[in-house]
Amino acid sequence: MPRRYVLLDVFTSHALEGNPLAVVLDAEGLDGVAMQRIAREFNLSETVFVLPAERPSHSAALRIFTPGREMPFAGHPTVGATALLALERFGAVETAIDSMVVVEEPIGVVRAAVRLDPVKAPFAEFDLPRLPRALGREMPSKGLLADALGLDATEIGFENHVPVAFEAGVPFAFVPVAGLDAIGRVATDRARLAAAFGRGEPLPVYVYCRESVRHDSAFHARMFDVDFGIGEDPATGAAVAAFAGAIVRFDAPTDGTHRIRIEQGFEMGRPSLIDLALDMDEGALVAARIGGSVVKLAEGVLHVD
Repeated sequence: MPRRYVLLDVFTSHALEGNPLAVVLDAEGLDGVAMQRIAREFNLSETVFVLPAERPSHSAALRIFTPGREMPFAGHPTVGATALLALERFGAVETAIDSMVVVEEPIGVVRAAVRLDPVKAPFAEFDLPRLPRALGREMPSKGLLADALGLDATEIGFENHVPVAFEAGVPFAFVPVAGLDAIGRVATDRARLAAAFGRGEPLPVYVYCRESVRHDSAFHARMFDVDFGIGEDPATGAAVAAFAGAIVRFDAPTDGTHRIRIEQGFEMGRPSLIDLALDMDEGALVAARIGGSVVKLAEGVLHVD
């Protein structure tokens, strides 16, 4: 049967930048095997499948696949799909409007606020369904991480930032590096990461620095996966969700709301801007949100059973 799909660029206001996403809007009747095969066919960082919600008050249920596996949660599919669902509901708008889109993902219910504007790209911001937590595992030494990333051990870490591991639905290793020169030279693969992590399962690595390309960015980042089938990702919302834990640990934000912009994908020619909001109370992170702009690039029809 024909199934409509849309291609989006997420975490950008410009076509052919950001992180590409395929959204299959008519996914009812597809099983997980078929979804995985379709995701491999699109061969993008992620493909999201839109299904009827279990609860009538919710907008839709989402299943998210990389070319290699299904994900319990991911940021750019959530931003892209919720923005698209709002566009599907309201179409072109003559004045700016705000809407709430509630989706069911394997991790749980995710609420997103979407702003549609007649002259700007749609912007979606969702509440993290799970706050970040530190993983109880020892990180490789600076020397081993440097070897895995093709850097010198002296380039690992800055200020009080040291390698750590956090998860907010998907686990990541966070490796701070000296600056843009160092992060631009990072090159790794699964074999080198496996050697660094020794007997432990290697984690996808999120490399970051304080130095940035854009003056309004707080961090510059790159993400290298181990089993998603991606390699390097232009923008990784699930990593930013977990990265909130590292920011709180090392930067100790004061009470109140802090808005932090993270740039990613620049080395790939896919500049992406991810907005992270942290709500702090009595020194603890009590809520967080991830947002970004979305561009509709193309649409078509899948002819699959």
